[in-house]
Amino acid sequence: MSTTREETTVQRWERARLYFDSKAYADAAPMLAEVVAEVPEQVAPRLLLARAYYHSAQLRRAEEQLREVIARDPVEHYAHLMLGRVLQRQGRAAEAAPYLRLAAAFEGEFTEL
Repeated sequence: MSTTREETTVQRWERARLYFDSKAYADAAPMLAEVVAEVPEQVAPRLLLARAYYHSAQLRRAEEQLREVIARDPVEHYAHLMLGRVLQRQGRAAEAAPYLRLAAAFEGEFTEL
């Protein structure tokens, strides 16, 4: 008799990271979305989901996740950088500029402030 074992959140996270690392971003995104739904308070899965969306050209979804990351962790510099890039790719350069400046400031790059 065979039993089906439910995949844990940790196993799903690890599998999603394998897909992401192999550049299968569109395949990683649904798994990461499940992980985010299961642990919405954690920033790392949400940030990786945003990256998967970004790399698979799902820019509105990436923007949504990045705004949530920033709401949960306002000093997450990489989220500011990514949100700036997402907005740039959508042709929203003026809206992107403050996020890019803030990301640079978090990194200690004050040349364009």
